[in-house]
Amino acid sequence: MSDLLHQPADVQDRAFQKTLSNAQAADARPRGVEAIREALKTIPYSPGVYRMLGSKGEVLYVGKALSLKKRVTSYTRIQQLPERLRQMVTLTVSMEVVTTHTEADALLLEANYIKRMKPRYNILLRDDKSYPWLMLTEDSVYPQITKQRGKPVKGATYWGPFASAWSVNQTLNLIERSFLLRSCSDSVFSSRTRPCLLYQIRRCSAPCVERISPQDYAELVEQAKQFLSGKNNELKRELAIEMERAAEAMEFERAAVIRDRIRGFASMQDSGVVNPSSIEDADVVALWQQAGQTCIQVFFIRGGRNNGNRAFFPEHGQDESAADILSAFLLQFYDDKPPPPSILVNEEVGEQALVEQALTIRRERKVEISRPQRGEKREVVEHAATNAREALERRLAESTGQRKLLEGVAALFGLPDTPKRIETYDNSHIMGQSAYGVMIVGGLEGFNKRAYRKYGIKGNIAPGDDFAMMREVMERRFGKKAQGEGDERPEDWPDLLLIDGGLGQYRAVRGVLDELGVTDVPMVAIAKGPDRDAGREWFYTADKAPFQLPPRDPVLYYLQRLRDEAHRFAITTHRAGRSKKLVKSELDDIPGIGAGRKRALLNHFGSARGVKQAGLQELAAVEGINSETARAIYGRFHPEWAREQEN
Repeated sequence: MSDLLHQPADVQDRAFQKTLSNAQAADARPRGVEAIREALKTIPYSPGVYRMLGSKGEVLYVGKALSLKKRVTSYTRIQQLPERLRQMVTLTVSMEVVTTHTEADALLLEANYIKRMKPRYNILLRDDKSYPWLMLTEDSVYPQITKQRGKPVKGATYWGPFASAWSVNQTLNLIERSFLLRSCSDSVFSSRTRPCLLYQIRRCSAPCVERISPQDYAELVEQAKQFLSGKNNELKRELAIEMERAAEAMEFERAAVIRDRIRGFASMQDSGVVNPSSIEDADVVALWQQAGQTCIQVFFIRGGRNNGNRAFFPEHGQDESAADILSAFLLQFYDDKPPPPSILVNEEVGEQALVEQALTIRRERKVEISRPQRGEKREVVEHAATNAREALERRLAESTGQRKLLEGVAALFGLPDTPKRIETYDNSHIMGQSAYGVMIVGGLEGFNKRAYRKYGIKGNIAPGDDFAMMREVMERRFGKKAQGEGDERPEDWPDLLLIDGGLGQYRAVRGVLDELGVTDVPMVAIAKGPDRDAGREWFYTADKAPFQLPPRDPVLYYLQRLRDEAHRFAITTHRAGRSKKLVKSELDDIPGIGAGRKRALLNHFGSARGVKQAGLQELAAVEGINSETARAIYGRFHPEWAREQEN
């Protein structure tokens, strides 16, 4: 202690705060331990999943165990836990458990819970993206090849997944060029009376107007299936023989088409960065760590072709090992998609045998995880690791530049710390119609698009009253948001509000926030200068006179980007809402008319105008429209008749 007295004041202050926080934690920890001990009275020894819950019922941590009672008991020995888990135990007030038949089942359930509940003390894969697949509809004489996301369609065959829309589009383009399969929808296909442009540029065989027989088209479909299933060599041999026969028969145009098809296969094999001949169906998963962060690069290889790659940046504590991160990643990544038969990794996987067992259950076929030591597979994994390293280095470089900008924002507006979350607000409408307010979020990782919010203006607001619109947005954003217990702030509480507007907008928003009791969030209004000239913006804050920044100031550019992104999001949101209203039919306002009946009426009469001009008996003759509904529809468009019926 005497040595501490000779240290600078800021060092003494940090040491005092650390001692105080340790004392507070030591006082709080027994409460968490007691809550766990209370839960242990009813926890069984069977396999299962346990959840640690906080004071507001939020899930702090999800874990699995072969023996729930033994695993949970370990949390009561607080001194043996790492600091991160000690903190978790401190915040725990209750527990919930779910038993399973096996530990592998528990592992799958744990991954599902983590992905849905996003507990703060677990390793998290924030991947809300759905992956595109190639789909071949086989319930038609002329099957359609197209890309598809989401729920599988009955009677269709799928290939994938692909890492991105670009990857699936590349393959789809090749299929169109090589096999001339149709990609148009059934409605377009059935309404064609002459070939479309794709036929003219030799990317479709025009089955819509029977330029190809069903038998020849079926042969093309079968060849496309072989290609997508990885039987390329066999298919190439068959096509080479067919090309020679066509040439011998002097059918040179047909021979040229087959030649182009074979060349297309070769270009597909050469188009990807990773196209190993020794791998048919596998995912290559490489992990790289640097500066306390992790990047995991995944290459999708199906049928011997590279279907693209994608980088992931899981969130985890500093004490998590690479093996545990990789294990958690694999289970969460394959929670909503079937794993391939082989997964190639560059690091050891924690509890590998158990993870393999869980993924085998998920796939309903054997899944093998391997770490190649030599040969082509090792080269592929090393290539993926290089991609992971480069992606992480880019991210770290971007975050360093981003941090400097945010530090500049903190210095400019006198914030106590570097802001981690800046919320920017804007409105968009046309004379009060289709009015929306929006919020965009920026921080250390750039724009956080998952946190963007749209607020459709619901109040009875005069056209063009931007102040009233912003008031409604602020009330909906902060009105029901409790600031937590004591001084605790919610996780999504902003460090700075940026409002697009001048002094009037600033005063209006500040007044609303004061009414709501939100007094701890700094706020800035940004207004364009004379003639709305970007680069000459004025800034309005609570403790400074309005001011401008030098035209080339990097912080000014950053604040402009935030403002412009909010404006872009507001405009696109408004346009989408306006378009939705434009396609709204008069039928939507009639009670009892849902999507099915509306479709039946429009199909029968051709338009809403045709429905409006129809007689009562004509309406009742439509399938799905009974006499009572027909009267309601007729009365809607003939109010005088409706009043007579009421009398």
